[in-house]
Amino acid sequence: MDRITSMRVFVRAASAGSLSAAARHLGMSPAMATKHVNALEARLGVKLFHRTTRRLSLTEAGSNYLEACQRILPEIDEAEAEAASQRIKATGLLRMNLPLSFGTRFIAPLIPAFSHLHPEVRVELGLSDTHVDLIEGSWDLAIRIGRLADSPLQTRQLGDSCMKVCAAPDYLDQRGLPRTVNDLAQHNCLSYTLSAMQDSHHWAFGTEGEFRVPINGDLLANNGDALLAAAVAGQGIIYQPHFIVGTALKQGQLVELELDKPVVKLGGIHVLYPPDRRPPAKVRVMIDYLAAAFERTPP
Repeated sequence: MDRITSMRVFVRAASAGSLSAAARHLGMSPAMATKHVNALEARLGVKLFHRTTRRLSLTEAGSNYLEACQRILPEIDEAEAEAASQRIKATGLLRMNLPLSFGTRFIAPLIPAFSHLHPEVRVELGLSDTHVDLIEGSWDLAIRIGRLADSPLQTRQLGDSCMKVCAAPDYLDQRGLPRTVNDLAQHNCLSYTLSAMQDSHHWAFGTEGEFRVPINGDLLANNGDALLAAAVAGQGIIYQPHFIVGTALKQGQLVELELDKPVVKLGGIHVLYPPDRRPPAKVRVMIDYLAAAFERTPP
């Protein structure tokens, strides 16, 4: 028998002096109400009621237990109400795990307006280019860019992202303009160490990454902004997502290179969250807010 339900039956029966009255109030049969009280007495090893054919009365043990139940049950009701309210009302701490550069550039600037709309939600941003386990890390949601591995996590695509091969005009003036992917072997290629499509000796091209071409370079980094700064300064060529290089391209600090093979198809910008058919309101409102923001202004 469910212990909490049994306690509720006991309290109602003690108040009404009747198991039948308790059963009517709680929407169960008198036989079921009797089973709940019997289960409590069996678990506790004491009699809670003196029973007659007309009325119940509390034993000494029953009177003491009633006081405890009257203290405990309201606390349980309050805890359940608070937990249930988070399904309806956006409250509490929302922990978001984000890629460092993308989170800094595109998510952090959106948080002030979100906080104005939802003042009872506190936001924690975890910025890192290393993927973490949402469940083990107790993250409410995460942003992931690229192709997603199979997992039980729920996902929603917020937008698209594409790769660009770029270099500064000064670098190209000095070293020449590569026109094929094989020309890259004669250039200083700055690689991102956390990508399966790049390493210190190869870059992958083709929409599925089917062409691996040899490269050389004097800088490796696990952060796209570090590579961007080096490229803008004229150190070499980078192969990075549009959200990293877009502003530099627009401002003329970098030039996009058109090669003879297509760039890798990076994949979408996704929000991931733990599998829950009814995620808390704080998670739902953040996802909807990000989707609307990216629809207005794609990254």
